[in-house]
Amino acid sequence: MYLLIWAQIFCSVLVVRCCPPLCSCTFGYNGLAELRSVQCSDPGITAVPINVPADTVKLRLEKSLISKVPRAAFYNLAQLRFLWLTYNLVASVHPSSFVNLKALRELRLDGNLLTSFPWEGLRDMPRLQTLGLHNNRLSSIPAHASVFLPNITYLDLSSNRLTMLPAELLDLWFPLLVTHCFGHAGLHDNPWLCDCQISMVTTLSMSVGSPVVLMDQLLMCSRSLVESGMLLLTQAQLSRCMRPSVQPAATRVVSPLGSNVILRCDATGYPTPTLTWIKSSASTDCCREAMLDSDQLPRNLESFMQESPRVGVRWSVISLNGLSYKDAGEYRCQARNMAGISEAPIKLKVVGITRMGKLPRRKSQKTTSKSSLKYGKPFKTGSPSAKENQVLQNIRSPSPNKTQTVSILAPRVPKDPSRKTSLPDVKRKTSASTSVKPSGPSPTGPASETIE
Repeated sequence: MYLLIWAQIFCSVLVVRCCPPLCSCTFGYNGLAELRSVQCSDPGITAVPINVPADTVKLRLEKSLISKVPRAAFYNLAQLRFLWLTYNLVASVHPSSFVNLKALRELRLDGNLLTSFPWEGLRDMPRLQTLGLHNNRLSSIPAHASVFLPNITYLDLSSNRLTMLPAELLDLWFPLLVTHCFGHAGLHDNPWLCDCQISMVTTLSMSVGSPVVLMDQLLMCSRSLVESGMLLLTQAQLSRCMRPSVQPAATRVVSPLGSNVILRCDATGYPTPTLTWIKSSASTDCCREAMLDSDQLPRNLESFMQESPRVGVRWSVISLNGLSYKDAGEYRCQARNMAGISEAPIKLKVVGITRMGKLPRRKSQKTTSKSSLKYGKPFKTGSPSAKENQVLQNIRSPSPNKTQTVSILAPRVPKDPSRKTSLPDVKRKTSASTSVKPSGPSPTGPASETIE
């Protein structure tokens, strides 16, 4: 009796060296250290044991009545490399169940009742390579699951209720397998919708030198685009995926400032691609103050329209009204489907309105008339004023006293006693400078008169 009590006390103090109740412990040797393996397979176990030795490398909880995996259930097992929770009644797994499992390489949850799996919990297992979810009740895989699968090279999703694979899984996880140079996926025994997604997987797995290997090539489909219940034997039975092809209506558009412009692109592919518009760069040949900050680019544009007139074809337009210099730059029309991404650039240049040269200012009518009469070089663009009409009338009908006309039209010449100018010479110069040839019928005619 005393020996049993002392044994329990000893195990409670040195828990690292004791095996939990209803479990068995075995030891192995890898040449460097002794490795502990713990197996708990008793039907009487209803919860995850909390007193598993900390030096455990492999833990197997199998064929028990465990129904859930709580938070931090294995926190003290920092050296754990293999964790098997197979063929239990596990229906829920807390997202933080695997905290501190930095060394875990293999996690198996086969043969349980899981309808969902906390994919974000994989962040706590950075070295995990094998994930087994065979024979559960998973009906879908969220799109974000692929983000947490960077190191997974073996993923078993067979014998579930899956109908489709998310496109992100094909876009992100499968390319990572190329980096690892190998990968295995179990997809058989699911009610797949036989479409382009499954076609891509089978094509990839059957290609020569492919890093992706399906554990079972014969995938049964419950539904298909053509018929139901077909067996995936050959690629000819499926619709082939086609990478999108983008064709813009114009690759370069020049439009004036303040105008309206429509940019359009057409895309083909299977499945029918979706289109998005991206402003990727600002103009470099317009006003510096109107250019966009480079930190704001690229950015997705939301105000656009797209339609699909038939399967495999889609077009989209973006309307820009009242163009400013900020609208100039490069626009990318991007088409995406599960087969890939394609895009085409369209460069938009906004040009300003060219300013016309300034017309020469009009001189006042009074100044024009005086200078014209003085220097004999008339330039008149408007109708003559009343005063000018009176002057022109006096010139056309000169009075007998010509010296009066000279006094009106010619400047006064001061008398110089040392210089004698004969009156006929003055009269000749005056008449030469004041002679007028009207070009209109009357003094009040058009202003296109020329004074010679």
